[in-house]
Amino acid sequence: MPEQRAEQRLFFTELLGLKVFDLKGRTLGVVKDAAIVPLLDPVRVDRYLIGSGAAWLTVRHDQVRSISLDGIHLRDEILTPYHSDEYMLRVVRDLLDQQIIDAQGRKVVRVTDVTFEVHQEDGGEVLWVLDVDIGLRAIFRRLVQGLLPASWIRRLQVGIPPHSIRWEFCNILEPDPQRRLRLNISNRLLEDMHPADLADIVEDLTPEHREAIFENIDSEVAADALSEVDPGIQASILESLETEKAAEIVEEMAPDEAADVLAELEQETSDEILEEMEHEPKQEVRELLEFEEDSAGGMMNTEYVALQETATVEDAIQALKSNEELMETLNTLFLVDSGEHLTGVVPLARLFLHDGATPLRSLAMDTLIEAPVTEHRDRITELFDKYNLLALPVVDEERKLSGVITADDIISVLREK
Repeated sequence: MPEQRAEQRLFFTELLGLKVFDLKGRTLGVVKDAAIVPLLDPVRVDRYLIGSGAAWLTVRHDQVRSISLDGIHLRDEILTPYHSDEYMLRVVRDLLDQQIIDAQGRKVVRVTDVTFEVHQEDGGEVLWVLDVDIGLRAIFRRLVQGLLPASWIRRLQVGIPPHSIRWEFCNILEPDPQRRLRLNISNRLLEDMHPADLADIVEDLTPEHREAIFENIDSEVAADALSEVDPGIQASILESLETEKAAEIVEEMAPDEAADVLAELEQETSDEILEEMEHEPKQEVRELLEFEEDSAGGMMNTEYVALQETATVEDAIQALKSNEELMETLNTLFLVDSGEHLTGVVPLARLFLHDGATPLRSLAMDTLIEAPVTEHRDRITELFDKYNLLALPVVDEERKLSGVITADDIISVLREK
């Protein structure tokens, strides 16, 4: 995006220390800070905090006649003493040198400066937040501000490439839930991210900020992101949350992933979270926790689609519609007999080559490859490599289908090595 004309912009480094003049041109003080009140307007600077000594005064945006590098000229002199207001997002206190999330760039950054646009409003001039500056140009302004005239600094900075984030793509980090509410901090930008990107961001944050994010985002989004986070950090996040919130997140995870993360926790904490979970996912997770971590039972997922060996393609299509939440990762169907014993494996792609009346057993793989729940992880990896598997059914001692191991589980194992 091309830069706008310099006279339409004002940097916070220029605003800070700017003189404020009354109606007769006398100096009332200098700008100490500026504040946005997001509940009133998410981009407009609502207040200017000025002072000439220990006491600060508040200038409302509608009391300003003009704003420029020469100073702020008022059209109303009825000023009030400044009192701390938790509904204010103050630039010096809450933004400058603080970490924020760049939702578009999917990373954590530190604020070096803020860029405003000057707008006409009701006969006066107001500032709208345009960008958060994070690059060398902003650092240069910070270093030389007060040493050189602002007009010189603007000319000298032209040779340094700008690096900034549009205000609408910034997510403020605020751990206090009450203040988050007062500042109207939304989680929409985070919830729209890919879970892997959100996980990368979470790993770069302090424990306090991690807790704040997972406490406030949607539980399903939190579960997807938590699945991508380093196991050690997974445990610290769940331990920091209220038990009820932790249970909500774990319920949304795939049973095998839920079992893995609970296995990293202290037994007491794990039991408390399990106790808060709903009955069905709790039972599945409890059963998986009984297996050794490096066994097929410890690796398998209990979310799969199994049909009777007498089923048809039409039956399979109906079963898939009933399990829509699995479609992103599903690539294989399993056939079982009346006793739930595994009898066949059908690649999902084969369904679309035959009509609805076709028996599924006629589409099954010629060779049935399976693994017992006690099989060691190394052997499982060998089977995937030898037979180029996408999914491997896991059976108990009676050859009843217990779960499935997928290629992404193997990738995770190999990454750990």
